[in-house]
Amino acid sequence: MSRQRLKDFPRHSKALSWLAGLILILPLALNDACKQQGSNPNSPDRSTIKIGYYGDLSGPTFNFGESAKNGVLMAVEEINQAGGINGRRFDLVIEDDEGRPDRAAKSAGKLIDHDKVIAVIAGGTSGNSRAGAPKAQVAKIPLIAPSATDPAVTQIGDYIFRTCFIDTFQGEVMAKFAFNTLKARKAAILLDFNSPYSRGLSDFFELSFTRLGGQITNKQLYTLNDGDYRGQLNAIRFSNPDVIYIPGYYVNVALISKQAKEMGINQPLLGGDGWDAPELWELGGDSLNGSYISNHYSAEDPSPVIQQFVRNYKLLYGNLTPDAHAALAYDAMRLLADAIQRTGSTEGPKIQEALAHVKDFPGVTGLITINQERNAIKPAVILKLQDRAYVYQETIKPDGLASMSPTPPPKAKPVKAK
Repeated sequence: MSRQRLKDFPRHSKALSWLAGLILILPLALNDACKQQGSNPNSPDRSTIKIGYYGDLSGPTFNFGESAKNGVLMAVEEINQAGGINGRRFDLVIEDDEGRPDRAAKSAGKLIDHDKVIAVIAGGTSGNSRAGAPKAQVAKIPLIAPSATDPAVTQIGDYIFRTCFIDTFQGEVMAKFAFNTLKARKAAILLDFNSPYSRGLSDFFELSFTRLGGQITNKQLYTLNDGDYRGQLNAIRFSNPDVIYIPGYYVNVALISKQAKEMGINQPLLGGDGWDAPELWELGGDSLNGSYISNHYSAEDPSPVIQQFVRNYKLLYGNLTPDAHAALAYDAMRLLADAIQRTGSTEGPKIQEALAHVKDFPGVTGLITINQERNAIKPAVILKLQDRAYVYQETIKPDGLASMSPTPPPKAKPVKAK
């Protein structure tokens, strides 16, 4: 400012006093107007709806977390492009739990306490979903675990839900397939002793297989960081089973499969959804051929709802085929949005009430009905691993589940990857 203009200040002291008063009054007036507009019941709420996501993005099961994140993001983008919920767009806040339960608990706490999200989606393993769930339950913030199959997850409280079937059913599915389709009468089990997921599947497989009339010839243990399984495999070989059940995660399973083939063990290897990851083939290669897994859906299923999802996902993520974790997380986000739409509220108790009464929701992974334990009642598929592909074999439904097909959701224009 020039000296000349500074000299002119005294001449206009009255004008300046009036102007200074106006400057002080104007923000107060504008603030009061904003408050009045916000309190107007006829003024629509256009604020964003904050949703939290946490999963393993850099740890030992990073593929699970990345796939789930992709599925949630895809659902969010489609909903936002279609106008959001009552004109409000979703804002996704993402946390990396590094595949560690302690980090999962902290991630859930940060999303709820600091980021003020109105709901949480917990991608990845059962252990990490269980670790974050108590925080959501205490805060009365709904948490949906897309792929946590351990029954104990939803037992934490009435604000905890899932979009996948549980291990009780998954273990039974593989036992039925082994006994009825493969005609196996003897089975051995190799499980990760420190994994609730692996222990649960092992228990339910054994219970169902023996109930059908089968025999468990041998049961061996390993831990996540083991690299040599020859001792356990040798003990299993001498028990001469018809099939070997390995309810673990893809990193261990791939190494076990390679070592089994090197030792001349050619019995079919059986597993669960924890095998479903591209890295399984990169690590295990052709040794996996002839194995079978239970899973939540098949990308090869010709149904319109699945093929539309697969096409859109590939366009968005560089021709990558969506695995079960991506599909389940996509369903979880869509299910949450539907609950918010139906209840017309972002309050935790109202969303919880809407989620608790979901019936025949048309998900990519099948029609979803939430039961009294907040578990998803839905079918499972059996896939054969052959030449780096998951080949559909059959669908096994829970007892009493009606034979119905989901209707495709409205088509959404795929979003280009940023």
